[in-house]
Amino acid sequence: MTADQLAKLLELAETRKGEEGWSSLGQYTLTLHIAFNGASISFSKIEEVKLNAPLLYAKGGRGETHVVRLEDIFAGTIEASREKGRKAGFV
Repeated sequence: MTADQLAKLLELAETRKGEEGWSSLGQYTLTLHIAFNGASISFSKIEEVKLNAPLLYAKGGRGETHVVRLEDIFAGTIEASREKGRKAGFV
C-alpha cells in the first residue's frame, strides 16, 4: 500500500488528526490485511493510526499497538458502527 492509498482509505473513515500525529477513526474501526514472504495476518478493530514512513503504527481498542511496514499492507477495511452502516475500502 502506498501513503496515498492509505490516505484515501482513512478519508473513508473521516479520521481526525490528534496528538503526536495519531489519526483517530472516531465511529469507525480499521482492519489491516498484511502479507510478507508468503505469510499473512490481519489486525482488526484498529482505532488510531500513525504513519512514520515506512512504518505504520496502529492502536487497537484493547491497548495493543501494531507496527507494520506500509508496503506489506495489501488491503484495508473500514467498519462503521451499526448506526452509520458499513464502508468497505479495499485498496
